[in-house]
Amino acid sequence: MTVEKLLEKLVSFPVLGGESNLTLLNWIKEYIESYGVEVHLVPNEEGNKASLHCRIGPAVHGGVILSGHMDVVPVAGQNWTTDPFVLTDKGDGKLYGRGSCDMKGFLACCLTALPQMVEADLKKPIYFAFSYDEEVGCLSAPELARAIRTDYKETPKYAIIGEPSLMEPIVGQKGIYILETYVNGSAGHSSRIKQEVSAIHEAMRLILWLEKKMDQLIADNRLDERFHPPHSSIHIGQVQGGIAPNVIADKAHFYWDLRTIPMDDIQSIVSEFDAYCRERENELRHIFPGFAIKTIENHPPVPHLDTKADDEVVALIKRLSGNSKLDTVSFAAEAGQFANEGFQSAICGPGSIEQAHRADEFIAKEQLEKGVEFLEKLMLELSSDNFE
Repeated sequence: MTVEKLLEKLVSFPVLGGESNLTLLNWIKEYIESYGVEVHLVPNEEGNKASLHCRIGPAVHGGVILSGHMDVVPVAGQNWTTDPFVLTDKGDGKLYGRGSCDMKGFLACCLTALPQMVEADLKKPIYFAFSYDEEVGCLSAPELARAIRTDYKETPKYAIIGEPSLMEPIVGQKGIYILETYVNGSAGHSSRIKQEVSAIHEAMRLILWLEKKMDQLIADNRLDERFHPPHSSIHIGQVQGGIAPNVIADKAHFYWDLRTIPMDDIQSIVSEFDAYCRERENELRHIFPGFAIKTIENHPPVPHLDTKADDEVVALIKRLSGNSKLDTVSFAAEAGQFANEGFQSAICGPGSIEQAHRADEFIAKEQLEKGVEFLEKLMLELSSDNFE
């Protein structure tokens, strides 16, 4: 099958993050197995989702993992001009459909190259590692990366995560953590604002603390110019609370998004925030003993990626892609999770992240061609006795 036909098939599966992916998983599994390659599954506890991994080539140390996710983001509320789950060619050199860019385009490139991989005289193996629930917090990649390390006697050396990067090497990714903070105050008449504890007023103080913390990091020169913006960011995206203008709110909560550059520690920032919350509780419980602040995670933290420019995986991607410019990203990806498992990791894949998650998402046909060419060059590299 051509890369476009394979992408058409992949896009036709409307597997959203958080939902069961077994229909798409089973189709990919059967496709890979049709070429005589053994597929291993890493299911969730409920059995309604699974990641997959497989090895093509000899069972020797030093191979390359090609990693991608199978799920996509929702389309509800977006103004699509085509059916998002039907790959559409408008004759403008682009292919439209949900996930065409992020990141079924890369999966299609991998599956297109599979027959050649099977026939190639590989001296080092290639591994596919396809995950679920990346779009709701990169939830399955840690377990998938561990499975690859434990399920094979040999150990891969590199991991290339095929997020859309216009085939440019991405060596850095911010760490990401999304949290929810709940404030329990005391209800009352608005004229008694000093005799009660307003959950909204206290939530406001917490939000201002978070903003000041971000500003303090910048003032302390906690900067990494590789990123845009070059500092850790703290953003409050949702605030709820109160029932009427003249009623002191006894409940309020807000959601916040923490994205850290490699030099900053996610847990350290969260611990400082928690200490401030305890200070506020101690200060106001003489007014209302039930005053409480609770912060929970919306999803587990996603670690940063901090691959060095002179790491061997970077030199490999430069040779394969023909691109020497290195870049970083601030969006969530699974690269840091593979790096934490000991694989030299970087991001490189077809398509532009500017097209991801929006209506009329597309991937340029030229990008798909470059993705397949990248993998063909990888096969040549891994067929050489001199590959390190």
